[in-house]
Amino acid sequence: MTYPHHITIICLPDQPKCRIDKFITERITEGSYSRSRIKTLIQEGHFSCDGRTLDDPSVSVKPGCSYQLTIPAVIDDIPQAEDIKLDILHEDNDLIIINKPAGLVVHPAPGSRNGTLVNALLHHCGRSLTGIGGVARPGIVHRLDKYTSGVMVAAKSQEAHHGLSTLFAKHRIHRKYEALCWGVPSEMTGTIDAPLGRHSVDRKKQTIRENGRSAITHYRVIKLFPPFGCHIECSLETGRTHQIRVHLTSIGHSIIGDAVYGRPQRVAQMPDKISRQALATIRAFDRQALHASELGFVHPVTKQELEFKAPFPDDLKNLHTILEQAVWERGHTNY
Repeated sequence: MTYPHHITIICLPDQPKCRIDKFITERITEGSYSRSRIKTLIQEGHFSCDGRTLDDPSVSVKPGCSYQLTIPAVIDDIPQAEDIKLDILHEDNDLIIINKPAGLVVHPAPGSRNGTLVNALLHHCGRSLTGIGGVARPGIVHRLDKYTSGVMVAAKSQEAHHGLSTLFAKHRIHRKYEALCWGVPSEMTGTIDAPLGRHSVDRKKQTIRENGRSAITHYRVIKLFPPFGCHIECSLETGRTHQIRVHLTSIGHSIIGDAVYGRPQRVAQMPDKISRQALATIRAFDRQALHASELGFVHPVTKQELEFKAPFPDDLKNLHTILEQAVWERGHTNY
């Protein structure tokens, strides 16, 4: 069998009502898949109905519809230790805080089996880490997107893993992010309360959906670069996948360099208002200009209050400087 493997099931018009995960499990004849495995595949976005992604395994089957389940390739459950340099902000017997660089994937996945943060942690902490929180993602309690930089915590003991997971689940983690965005907001502070769910067509994307999971982002504008940009600080009540990126795009201020949710056409209409060279440099920025700048929580073992900060990395510092210079140039030169 080659992977990814696609299984198509046509639902007959007289099909009785039942849950979709139960229906699919009963009709798969290729291989041996438990209902829990099918449920997980659906929740991870590997399932579609008439070409539209469906990620809720509890919905009822629809007579006459065509369903497709994609079986992804199996990944080795045990990642290998790799000598990858880490920027460590703090470490004790139970946890480690790192300043993740942009470009570093957090845990192994299809297309990124090696060179991840997990591989680096296994080398730094030793093989004992493999038993912390499961062998596939040892020590990981949250993640940052590949091209998002900044502060992350990982567990080194089961007690810390359980405690940190509980803090994240109960939203008792202080997280602050900073982003360089397109456009100038009309409000200097605000709250975006918009539920998120998987995109109906592109399973790798998130989108605002009425039936999605609650997602709340508070933002504050730190600095304006009129008329084309701003520096925004975000704090989270929830931590959904791509939350800040989708929320900021929804209010018309997508993050500079965001190839998935960005809207570069917003500045393509402004060549007369900004230096062409500066505009070209900003538009060529090759990752989302998003940085996890602060992380605070109560240590799950020692109960000590901890707070960690990471300043902008060099690429974001340079981009910030270019935005400032472009504003100055606009005020002193006619193009």
